[in-house]
Amino acid sequence: MVAFTFDAGGDTSGVQSILDTLAAKEAPATFFLTGRFAAAHPDTARRIAGRYPVGNHTQDHLDLTKVPAAQARTQIRTGAGTILRVTGRDPRPYFRFPMGAVTPALVRLVNDECYLPVRWSVDTLGWQGTDPDSSSGGMSAAKVIDRVLAGLTPGGIVLMHVGANPDDHSTFDADALPRLIDAVRARGYTLVDLTKLAADRP
Repeated sequence: MVAFTFDAGGDTSGVQSILDTLAAKEAPATFFLTGRFAAAHPDTARRIAGRYPVGNHTQDHLDLTKVPAAQARTQIRTGAGTILRVTGRDPRPYFRFPMGAVTPALVRLVNDECYLPVRWSVDTLGWQGTDPDSSSGGMSAAKVIDRVLAGLTPGGIVLMHVGANPDDHSTFDADALPRLIDAVRARGYTLVDLTKLAADRP
């Protein structure tokens, strides 16, 4: 099994394509929303939450390792409250740390708020766009597919994003998704959402 997850904290440029592809391919996925995204795009947030599991990605996508614990807790609770108010869905038990920035103390804090923190095994880096100075040397839809296939592992979690790169407005994760789903299935993997992958977790 492998789980596709999408972070939603920027714009909605890739959302329609992603939702259309998932529906056409009958592919499950899990979405991590920021409260700010849900508030700014309520119709989109409700469409996502009406079809797929959603998790909490904080209110404002702050690096929680750089703020006091009280502010981190507020970011988690406010994000959850906004997502629940907008979509009618409680994002618990799934939480994703912005930028993956985490400490043991923050894991305990998130656990105390009744969340399972979810990282990833493969980051597509599609969000980096075509910037040749990025860590990827510039991405493309083909590179997104190659990265995921190279990192496939049983129980893996793939990180993608619904928004566009703010500089070149590329949406490589959305563009790659149809071929990526086919390629992952062709390698013998079953796509699942986190309710299946983490079903045996406490």
